[in-house]
Amino acid sequence: MTFLLDASALLACEDARDEHYAAMRELVTRRLRLLTLDLARYETANVAVRAWRDSAAASRLERRIAGMDADDGVVTGDGNLVFAATALAQLHGISVYDASYVAAAESVGARLVSCDVRDLVSKGLAILPGDALADADST
Repeated sequence: MTFLLDASALLACEDARDEHYAAMRELVTRRLRLLTLDLARYETANVAVRAWRDSAAASRLERRIAGMDADDGVVTGDGNLVFAATALAQLHGISVYDASYVAAAESVGARLVSCDVRDLVSKGLAILPGDALADADST
């Protein structure tokens, strides 16, 4: 099973106060194909540095993404992804940033994992980390 992690899911791995922390920590230790979008590098670093004021967390997040990249697990945005994301954003009333993760997951046949209930999970565009664990357990 292949999952694409958005920035909120990756950030949950670093934030013990996040309600999805335990599920994400378990998910990343499983032998699963985990992907992300290159945009996640910037989004996670921004939160770690600006909101958390924690450059060490930014470094850990970058190392996690670099590890995924070493396994060809980072989807690179291109013009086709931007066009798909723009269409999805208009269709679902979400940001192009969020839609880019949806488009990336669709482009590689992965399930999108996110902690963004309002914009992604509630619209059926992503699943929560705990649901990803349940899906992984059922296969």
